[in-house]
Amino acid sequence: MKILIVDDEALIREVIKEYLLIEGYEVDEAADGEEAVKKALEKDYTLIIMDIMMPHKDGYQACKEIRAKKNTPFIMLSARGEEYDKLVGFDLGIDDYVTKPFSPKELVARIKAITKRSFSTESSFKFGGLVIDDKAHDVYVDNKKIYLTPKEYDLLKYLISNNNIALSREQLLTNVWGYDFYGDDRTIDTHIKTLRKNIGKYGDFIKTVRGIGYKFEYEEVQNK
Repeated sequence: MKILIVDDEALIREVIKEYLLIEGYEVDEAADGEEAVKKALEKDYTLIIMDIMMPHKDGYQACKEIRAKKNTPFIMLSARGEEYDKLVGFDLGIDDYVTKPFSPKELVARIKAITKRSFSTESSFKFGGLVIDDKAHDVYVDNKKIYLTPKEYDLLKYLISNNNIALSREQLLTNVWGYDFYGDDRTIDTHIKTLRKNIGKYGDFIKTVRGIGYKFEYEEVQNK
């Protein structure tokens, strides 16, 4: 698996790189947003670690340009830990947000959680006009293929795998993000909001369970 580290501070890139190499990852580096976009569009990366405040082009803009062409998972790094900054990132479809200073070991744990396939890829599911082809990792709405970020796909898959079961936000964070997420409920709420929007009228299948969290509610699940 190859990871792109994007940060204008060489020392931070070096520290992250050392930990990733120990874990067996291949690593590329970029010092600013422009270089990151160029490399990300030329090569396929398993994941991109992107700083926000950089010269030439910030991390948000670089992420937006890359995501317009590729469905690569992202972890954002930033010294800014305000809720607004995190929500901007999640609205762009990033998979995680890590505030500086951070523990390299924790960062590696988060990387593993994102890159690990949480679900079996042996089946497809159909809910009326909503079809999830898990072998291809594709989603169709009324026969039209739609775009979901990797985290939105994982969230949808986990919800449908627990059809008609109310899931707490803590359960969703632990089982979809893959670790004890150090954030607040807005992380889940923001992803649910964009997921509902992306699957159109079938977003109504995702119900809000007051005081608990969410559940996917569909009576006739067809597992092919």
